Amino acid sequence: MTLSFDLFWSFRSPYSYLATPRLVEMERDYDLAIAVRPVYPLAVRSGDFFEKQNPLWIPYLMRDTYRVSQMLGLPYRWPRPDPVVIDPMTRAAAPHQPYIHRLTRLGCAAAEAGCGLPFLFEVSRLIWSGAVDGWHQGDHLAQAASRAGVDLAALDAKIAAEPERYEAIIQANQKAHQEAGHWGVPTCAFEGEPFFGQDRLDALLWRMKQRGLKQR
Repeated sequence: MTLSFDLFWSFRSPYSYLATPRLVEMERDYDLAIAVRPVYPLAVRSGDFFEKQNPLWIPYLMRDTYRVSQMLGLPYRWPRPDPVVIDPMTRAAAPHQPYIHRLTRLGCAAAEAGCGLPFLFEVSRLIWSGAVDGWHQGDHLAQAASRAGVDLAALDAKIAAEPERYEAIIQANQKAHQEAGHWGVPTCAFEGEPFFGQDRLDALLWRMKQRGLKQR
């Protein structure tokens, strides 16, 4: 029997990016279906999130994500531009967000098209690998979408035609994320149990094997 779990994931999360190649391998190697459920990053969901953190939180985040990327052999650089525009004075998300709403809705549309995980993989690699400056310009996103098996123009047309429906999907994802037992990303929810972080994928795989997960 094919097992499945919900993947709560954000385009602004470096840990989401760092987890995604492993998730792709898991779905490739095991009789497994991953339900991709994009959510907004905490900077957008909770406007004062960064104001509440210890001042050491961001320096540690930067050090740890670079360390993990080196351990995993993944190219990594903080995105240019950042998918979430941050007010440098308050560290809160700015009122106008030109990127993150579109990206998150596109992720939902790609999931509807059956290409959710490939889309997350290709677009997060574009944004976070440091291969290009201006990931939002030119045909970079279109090429990433094509590699994932979807047409960017078609996805954009869908989210432009039904913005309220896609926003409702995101809100439902965020509610399910909370109900799964965590608030951070990436969170994998399997049979009512949350596994938070790219460093909990081994624990998730162990649990699924207990439930009968088989290799393909």
